[in-house]
Amino acid sequence: MVWKQVIDPFNSIALSVLVAAVPILFIFWALIIRKMKGYQASLIATGLAMIIAILVYGMPIKLALLSAAHGALYGLFPICWLVTMAVFLFNVTVKSGQFEIIKHFMASITSDRRLQALLIAFSFGSFLEGTAGFGAPVAITAAMLVGLGFNPLYASGICLIANTAPVAFGSIGIPITVASQVSGIPELPISQMVGRTLPILSIMLPFYLVSIIAGFKKAREIWPAVLVSGISFAFLQYFSSNFLGPALPDVIAGLGSIICLMVFLRFWKPKTIWRFANEPAATINTDISYTNGQLIRAWSPFIVLTIMVIAWGIQPIKDVLNSAGMTQFEFPGLHNAIQGEDGNLLPKIFKFNYFSAAGTAILIAALVVIPLVGLSYREGAQVFGATLNQLRFPILTIAAVLGFAYILNDSGITLTLAEVLANTGYLFPFFAPVLGWLGVFITGSDTSANALFSKLQYATAQSIGVDPVVTVAANISGGVVGKMISPQSIAVAAAAGNLVGKESELFRFTVKHSFYMLIFICFIVLAQAYAVKWIIPVYEMLGSKKAATVPDLSKGYIYLLVLGLLLAGIAISVLTTAKKKVQTPDFVN
Repeated sequence: MVWKQVIDPFNSIALSVLVAAVPILFIFWALIIRKMKGYQASLIATGLAMIIAILVYGMPIKLALLSAAHGALYGLFPICWLVTMAVFLFNVTVKSGQFEIIKHFMASITSDRRLQALLIAFSFGSFLEGTAGFGAPVAITAAMLVGLGFNPLYASGICLIANTAPVAFGSIGIPITVASQVSGIPELPISQMVGRTLPILSIMLPFYLVSIIAGFKKAREIWPAVLVSGISFAFLQYFSSNFLGPALPDVIAGLGSIICLMVFLRFWKPKTIWRFANEPAATINTDISYTNGQLIRAWSPFIVLTIMVIAWGIQPIKDVLNSAGMTQFEFPGLHNAIQGEDGNLLPKIFKFNYFSAAGTAILIAALVVIPLVGLSYREGAQVFGATLNQLRFPILTIAAVLGFAYILNDSGITLTLAEVLANTGYLFPFFAPVLGWLGVFITGSDTSANALFSKLQYATAQSIGVDPVVTVAANISGGVVGKMISPQSIAVAAAAGNLVGKESELFRFTVKHSFYMLIFICFIVLAQAYAVKWIIPVYEMLGSKKAATVPDLSKGYIYLLVLGLLLAGIAISVLTTAKKKVQTPDFVN
C-alpha cells in the first residue's frame, strides 16, 4: 500500500503549523532552557515527531519507524564512519606527540599577537576544522593562544569567530554531504554555491579579527599580511569548493593561507611587535626548534590525509572502488511506499559504498601514518578504542538527528512549515540563512542543522520559484555564523581558555559579531536569488534520468596540480623556517 503525504492535516494551516513546529520548538526548549544533553534532546524530539506523524498526519506506524531507521542508518554510514575516522587520525597525531611539534612550530613563526591570531585562529583553525571538526579546532587553537600569552577572553572569542569561515566544509565536507542527501541536490552544486558565498566573508574576516583584538588603527599597520591571509584563503576556498568538491576546501585553504603568510613574513615584518597590555605569561616555549625531518614527520598525517582524500575524489578511482565494493538496495518496506504532494513516489535507496567512502580513505591514511609517527599498531588500536569512547554520544546524537530529519521530511511536517515560510514570498531568500543560523545555534553543528532544514529550504524555494540550491546553500552559509554562539561551542571555548564559569561573558563577546555576519550573508543570498542569477550552478537532481549538467571538473590533473602546489609550499615553508638547533619537548598526551 502507498501512503500519501498531507500538508494541512487540520484543514487550517495556522493550526497545522503550530502542531508541526512542536518537535522543533521542543529542541529549542530542551537545549536552551532545559539544557539537556544533545543526544537526549534528539532522541526525545525523534519520538515526539514520530507521535505527531502517526496521530496527526496519519502516517502508518510501520512507515514512521522505517523512516527513522533509514535516517539513523545514513547517520551511521557514511557520516559517523567519516567523523570517527577523521577524529581517529587526529588522535593518532596527538598520541604520538607529533601535534606538540606542530603547535610549537606554528607559535614560533612570529611573536606579534595580531599575526599569531591570523596563523593559528584563522588558518590553522580552518585546517583543523577540515580534518577533525566537532569542537576540536576551537579547543586546540584557543588553548594554543592562551599558552602564548593571549588574554583568555580574546583567545577564546576570536577562535570562535574565526571558526565561521571553515565550518561549512568541516570534517571532510560532511555538512554538505548531509544537505545533499536530505535535499536531493547533488553535492557539487551545493559546494559550488557555498563556495561563491563564503569567500566574500573569508576575505574580510582576517581584518575583522585583528580589529577586534587590537583596534582598527593597529589592524591597518599589518594590512599587507591581512590581505595575503584573507585573499589566499578565499581564493583557495573558492577554487577547491567549485572544482574539487566539498571534501578539501578547509584543508587546502587552511594550509594554503598558512604557507602564503609564512612565505610573506620571510620578506615583510610589521614595524612594531604588538602585544596585549598586562598579558599573562606564556606557557608555550617558542624557542624550541626542530630539524626539517622532525617537522615533515609531524605534518605527515595531514599530508597523507590530503593525498588519500584527493585520490578518492578522482572519478576514475571512485568508479573502480564503487565497482569493487558497493552494496545498493531499496530500503525494505519504505521504497516507493510514500507518495509526495506532487504525486510522485519517493524512492528510498541506500548505498553502502564501503570502499569509495571518504571515511575509508581516512582509515587507510591513518593505517599508513601510525608507523610514520612512531606508534605501534597495538597503540593505534588503543587510540581507536578511545576515539570510539570519545564519540559515543556524538554518534548517537547524529543518528538520532538524522532519524528526526527523515521523519519530518517523509511525514510532510517539513512541507507544512515550508508552506508558511513561502508566505514570506519574495523575501524568503533573505530569511533562509536565519534558519541555518538557528539550527546551528540549537544543535551546535552545521551538519545537524542541514539535516533538520535542508528539505524545508528546498520545498520553500520551489514554491516561490527560486532555485533551491540557493536556499539550501544559504542554510549552510547562515549556519556557520551561528556556530560561535551555540551553547556547545561556547562551553568548548570556555574550557580551552580557562573561562569555565564565565561562559556568559564569552557569549556577550561573540553574539553581536554573529548578528553582523548573519545580516551580511542574508543580503548576499537575496542578491543571489534575484540580482545575480548567473552565479547559480546548473545541475540535475539526484536520481534524475537526465544526464547531469554539472560540469565534470574533477579531472586528475587538477588534483595533481593542487597536491603538487601544496607539497611544494609545505617543503619551502619548512625548509626556510626551521632552525638548525634541535630540542625535543616533553610531550603531553
